[in-house]
Amino acid sequence: MIRSKNAGKLLRVGVVGVGRGQSFARGMNEKIGMKLVALCDTWKERLKTVGRQYRVATYASYEKFLEHEMDAVILANYFHQHAPFAIQALRAGCHVMSETTAAKTMAECVALCREVERSGRIYMFAENYPYMLAVQEMRRLYQAGEIGAVRYAEGEYNHAADEDWRLSISPGLRHWRNWLPPTYYCSHALAPLMFVTDTLPVRVNALSIIEEAVQSPRTVRVADPGAPILVRMDNGSVFRIWGLMLSSIHRVRYEVHGERGLLTTGDPLPSGMLRIYHENWLRKTGEKPHETLYRPDWPDHGNLASQAGHGGGDFWTSFHFVRAIRARRQPYLDCYRGVSMSAVGIQGWRSCLEEGKPYPIPDFRNEYERRAFENDHWSPFPEDAGPGQPPPSILGYVSPDRKALERAGRVWKGMGYKGKDLPPV
Repeated sequence: MIRSKNAGKLLRVGVVGVGRGQSFARGMNEKIGMKLVALCDTWKERLKTVGRQYRVATYASYEKFLEHEMDAVILANYFHQHAPFAIQALRAGCHVMSETTAAKTMAECVALCREVERSGRIYMFAENYPYMLAVQEMRRLYQAGEIGAVRYAEGEYNHAADEDWRLSISPGLRHWRNWLPPTYYCSHALAPLMFVTDTLPVRVNALSIIEEAVQSPRTVRVADPGAPILVRMDNGSVFRIWGLMLSSIHRVRYEVHGERGLLTTGDPLPSGMLRIYHENWLRKTGEKPHETLYRPDWPDHGNLASQAGHGGGDFWTSFHFVRAIRARRQPYLDCYRGVSMSAVGIQGWRSCLEEGKPYPIPDFRNEYERRAFENDHWSPFPEDAGPGQPPPSILGYVSPDRKALERAGRVWKGMGYKGKDLPPV
């Protein structure tokens, strides 16, 4: 494969996934520094349609896709399938930006770190919530010492949703969204707190929540919908994060409690307002008033960020990926931070199944610590089912009701879904 040597040229990028992947495809331009050159997906009909729209090469085979002349790959495929794709792309000489969870098992976490180190290529974990407007301002203020060292923080990502909409984005009984334990998608809640405070997780405790309205037998979702997770960080602080799909409210929220005050985002989304709070007796001379509520400005490129999805995060992930490649320096959201978040989800689910027992998160930068997990293939996903593998719910394996199956079958058939796991209508 030919690699671009001129840092001023547009990076030639291929995208895996023509669903979510189109958000990245649409955002590529000269200002970002990317040029879309290829698309890959196993959904051949949609792949052809999207390929014609963007006028680029299309591939149903990932191996053939990697033979295309390009500098980088963006992975927007299924949530739990990123690590093997990332490793393969790194071995092919491509830089990689990967969404959702970096790895589905502790063994994949270790393998991914080793491959990034071996390859010398750039790997970016494309977690977009740290780059929302208010979160970036929280980081600026925290790094400037506005509230002192963090001692406690909260992160919330709860995606309440109508069942028909949920079914529309999770076609098939074996779709990952129907089997995803609530701790696994923890990055939207945890990543912004890590980004603001520059801390890493070292231990996790979690408890799973069951709710009839959003899991079997009323729906075809067999996994539990929510979990509060306590995370001990490497500076001794405690973060409480929670979500994922409880029916109560759709809300994203962050709070950072420091030794001298509080930083917190607006409600219900952290894309605008920010609150700073200081008890009067902790205020320094000339410091901001007791309480301040304001909307910050973008640090730069506001016109582009404000048009991008996820509160501007979809712009900033691509921006920092390109900048890291050109600087030949790993980005802030590197593989070590990415797999640490994945490990919180994995070890958190172990904790849930043992009613809150603490589990360690290794320092993935340390070969000695991570080596203990190199053969840990523990996974709740249906394709890995077998002896020693965990269920997706603290209730075990719960079968959906006949009416729930019929409803899902009608929705999925109406979408044109033809998978083998389509229930009878």
